[in-house]
Amino acid sequence: MRLPVIQYTGTEGVLDLGWGHPDPTLLPVEAWAASTSEAVPAAGWTALTYGYAAGPGQLLEWLTVHIGAIDGRAPEPAELFVTAGASQGLELVSSVLTRPGDVVLVDSPTYHLALRILADRGVELRAAPTDEQGIDPAATARLVGDLRAEGRRVPMLYAVATFNNPSGASMPMPRRRELIRALEGVTIVEDDTYRELAYEGPVPASLWSLASAGVVRLGSFSKTVAPGLRLGYLTADAAFVRRLASRGYVDSGGCVNHTSAMVLAHFATTGRYEAHVSVLRDAYRRRRDTLVTALRSAAPGVEFAVPGGGWFLWLRVPDAASLARRALERGVGLSTGERFHVGGGGGHHLRASFSMYSPADLEEAAHRFAQALPPPP
Repeated sequence: MRLPVIQYTGTEGVLDLGWGHPDPTLLPVEAWAASTSEAVPAAGWTALTYGYAAGPGQLLEWLTVHIGAIDGRAPEPAELFVTAGASQGLELVSSVLTRPGDVVLVDSPTYHLALRILADRGVELRAAPTDEQGIDPAATARLVGDLRAEGRRVPMLYAVATFNNPSGASMPMPRRRELIRALEGVTIVEDDTYRELAYEGPVPASLWSLASAGVVRLGSFSKTVAPGLRLGYLTADAAFVRRLASRGYVDSGGCVNHTSAMVLAHFATTGRYEAHVSVLRDAYRRRRDTLVTALRSAAPGVEFAVPGGGWFLWLRVPDAASLARRALERGVGLSTGERFHVGGGGGHHLRASFSMYSPADLEEAAHRFAQALPPPP
């Protein structure tokens, strides 16, 4: 029996919009192969040895310029740390910030697998109070005060402020500034994975770029290049980056993904990165628009907001669990909303990803989903 090679292979006959994966046809196989064949010989043995703890200089230098172009400010090189993806970055950051028994606050709804990563630290997860603009700064500050009065440590808050997974929403700029001011003594860990997949207008500056300290921003190349690279980065104040670089896990091997980071630097500095991301934006915008149009036509009673970026629609329905079961029987998969909440919630939402399928398949998925809806009263 052959052992599996990849995480997801799908089920025959099912269009599974529950998975937030890239369209395989959009992965840059040839461009990445070319960059590897050029970068490794050019770097020689330095591409295959232990790397500099924070990441190779070529990639750090490019990131300082690139982040300055896509965010509110450019980081200094000392504020950058290359990770093995955003998930490994969250694991590493939470290992520094938390200890068992702490309370960690999270956005709600939020990325469901981040909840698992944080739960592995032995912490108690609490949903931060929210309103229609996202996390409520004043109410969250009161919650922190109440918890501290009980003798609890509250070291961090995890948030996806830009193109939230699963809702697609982005926190308005005034709210971002309020949140930073309100949470003194609480490190905000900002998952900024979808920033470069923006389909209309300017993207709000990250929480990290607005703060002098107290925010760690997680970035990733999983969405803009390929998840198989297991490559990302974080920005934080220089003192925090030094704490990460001095961890025994990092010190024992240097950069956590050195060879891939060297190839990515070449991929980026040759212009292949920007060219590829431009293709992705156009392709995913078309997929988003296709699914939006198809759902409005086939299922006009289902409410959702059109996201300005990212990969997901957040559908409001009467009973998410039962509807997801009926939809699967008709050949379309969706993620139920409770997976994205802590302490209950999500029973009236389904997440639908438009990233993995062609426009024609998305139209078919919307048609199948409409067939699963209960008849109107």
